[in-house]
Amino acid sequence: MASFLGSIILPVAVAAVAIVLLLGLINMMRGGSPNRSQNLMRLRVLLQFVAIVITMIVVWATSK
Repeated sequence: MASFLGSIILPVAVAAVAIVLLLGLINMMRGGSPNRSQNLMRLRVLLQFVAIVITMIVVWATSK
């Protein structure tokens, strides 16, 4: 289970954070909607939380 989380789920979570971050930066550089920027920032924070939780689960599972 830990290898599945660490080798598949964690990279997907980190990639999702990076994609949302890039979308937010592109929106900001183009002078897009502030509401869209705010929603992307909230989504990024949520995805970062999920990625950290997955990381902690992987660390805990591999240390046992």
